[in-house]
Amino acid sequence: MKEVLHRLERPLLYLMGPAYVVAGALHFVVPELYVQIVPPILPAALALVYLSGLAEMAVGVGLLIPRTRRRAAWATVALLVAIFPANVYMATHGVVIEGAPGGGDPSDLVRWGRLPLQGVLILWALWYTRPPTDTDRR
Repeated sequence: MKEVLHRLERPLLYLMGPAYVVAGALHFVVPELYVQIVPPILPAALALVYLSGLAEMAVGVGLLIPRTRRRAAWATVALLVAIFPANVYMATHGVVIEGAPGGGDPSDLVRWGRLPLQGVLILWALWYTRPPTDTDRR
């Protein structure tokens, strides 16, 4: 099992990095979708959406660069923790995302499923916080 995971480590990294870049870019393309899930208790929702989008793009690029990978992985963990309140707000308040594809009303399964998914994403990012080995530097 350990060998299988080791073989998946690099391909999953090349999936993870670009996924964060694309997700971050979407914060600038359709910011109104993201503003709707920012908890109202937080100030400047649009600024937070842009800031989180910029952070997602930065960690995505950082993950792909061996020299910055560990710091970017730790930053990814911090980012996922920082955006967790938006997922909690979405789940607990039944947020309907106006303008989203498919009508914008995610099912309760999707709303609540995002919460444990954050844990999976954190574990995935933690995978890349380990010190690099000689084979990782190639």
